[in-house]
Amino acid sequence: MARRVIGTLVRLTSPALVLILTSFAFANFAVAQEAIFKWTQHDRNRPQPPVVTSGEASTQERAGQPPSDAVVLYNGHDLSNWESVKAGPAQWKPEAAYFEVAAGTGDIQTKQGFGDCQLHVEWAAPSPPHGEDQDRGNSGVFLMGLYEIQVLDSYQSKTYADGQAAAVYGQYPPLVNASRPPGEWQTYDIIWHGPRFEPNGNLLRPAYVTILHNGVLVQDHVPLSGPTGHHIRPPYKPGPEKLPLRLQDHNHPVRFRNIWVRELSEAGQ
Repeated sequence: MARRVIGTLVRLTSPALVLILTSFAFANFAVAQEAIFKWTQHDRNRPQPPVVTSGEASTQERAGQPPSDAVVLYNGHDLSNWESVKAGPAQWKPEAAYFEVAAGTGDIQTKQGFGDCQLHVEWAAPSPPHGEDQDRGNSGVFLMGLYEIQVLDSYQSKTYADGQAAAVYGQYPPLVNASRPPGEWQTYDIIWHGPRFEPNGNLLRPAYVTILHNGVLVQDHVPLSGPTGHHIRPPYKPGPEKLPLRLQDHNHPVRFRNIWVRELSEAGQ
């Protein structure tokens, strides 16, 4: 794993970041080993994992149920958990079971900040389809408001590889194109580990993301070179470990439903 990660970052970033990644890989391994050997094997005094009800998968006809420990970000009625990035209430269109981008009103973000997490998002591109390339069912899921996972109608529609559906925008194309036809509900299941910084602001650990698109692995624990951008590769800047989740208004009536998040603790805790 470490060899694959380092090889990827050689093509993406500076030698300094590669050195950081190497150091982090060994440090993370040491933490994992410490967690394993803290207890004797099969120790019956070792704390049991919390019990979580797993929820229910969605169908095309209706949204499923989130796990019992999830923070539900859309309740199927209103956008009370969201606000406009321009300040004030979110101006998108809530419906009975989904909400839709209101073109020109701007991005929306959660009122609550999130860091390391498991995020579930369901979305549907407009049907019938309109436009081509990037002008076709375009939106985005921004982890911590900075790192975009592209939302796009990529069903039998071509664009640049690192800008299609399930891409880490401008950095990683998906391993495969698992897109469904426009109008059908699609799922992103995202495992996110945000960056970490030393007290002096130096990067200690880059962000990592794993994504399943419609149940298919499309991003396999890839390290981000920094925040995402269009024709730019912004560097990391120190900041909080938790920031709001953001959804993009790209002037297309993309729909969303059944958004929930489970916050994750550090390994070994």
